[in-house]
Amino acid sequence: MEPQTPAGTAGDPVARPPEDEGRREGRTAPAEASLGAATDGACADALWELPVEPAQRRPQCSRCSRPQEVCLCPFLPLHPLHISTHLYIIQHPAEESKVLRTVPLLAACLPQDKCKVKTGRRFSEERDPELSNVCRKSDTLILYPGAEAANLEEFILDSPTYPSTIIIIDGTWSQAKDIFYKNSLFRLPKQVQLKTSISSQYVIRTQPTNRCLSTLECAAAALSILEKNNYIQETLLRPLQALCSFQLQHGAQIRLSKEHLLKNGLYPKPMPKNKRKLRKMELLMNSVKI
Repeated sequence: MEPQTPAGTAGDPVARPPEDEGRREGRTAPAEASLGAATDGACADALWELPVEPAQRRPQCSRCSRPQEVCLCPFLPLHPLHISTHLYIIQHPAEESKVLRTVPLLAACLPQDKCKVKTGRRFSEERDPELSNVCRKSDTLILYPGAEAANLEEFILDSPTYPSTIIIIDGTWSQAKDIFYKNSLFRLPKQVQLKTSISSQYVIRTQPTNRCLSTLECAAAALSILEKNNYIQETLLRPLQALCSFQLQHGAQIRLSKEHLLKNGLYPKPMPKNKRKLRKMELLMNSVKI
């Protein structure tokens, strides 16, 4: 803070009026302040009156939901695949806004009456009687890994009723976990999981482990098993492979799993201080399922 000269000293023989003192101390005189406020207000009003142009969205393909200039329809089957299994995708709302989501590609490959997408976090009998009815049927499965989950291939060999419906949750792993455990409806169907050693081909999004698959890949593997037809998996994976190839050609980078990054000392962030998150990291490093 600069030293101030008292009014009426030898260096300042004439006493200044209050407004001059205010100006000398860096304060704005009342008349000037009013003028400045009026000017600022006029500028703000002028800005508000400027026309607002809505953001232009690129035209989208009605089938694959991709922008038309990067349409993936050439990689989709000419006609929807013929399947007998009903597929229900339970989609977290956050997935709807993601550009590189796989569910639209999956839906574009299947008949509309065989693939239904239901978006939300919470489901109940009152809010969704249809889904409630599906979950209560003995021939409905839900694909979600865990200690309680049976191997899908082994389960269908011993099951007295062949499954006709399978439910898959679409979202990040934490979002899927939240949906599964906070909706009692999803613990009514038989819980199954895929026993596979293959790595995800969805290399433009980071996965927790090398064995985590995208929603499309899970559906492709499960439908191939239930329909006893490997061609289904090959057909469903084709647009995903094309999507990743296109993105990599235009600047995207291959995203390695957190497991790979941690095991090879490449993880770019500091280890978390939160004990629960730190424990998850340790499990990933030791290849233990979480």
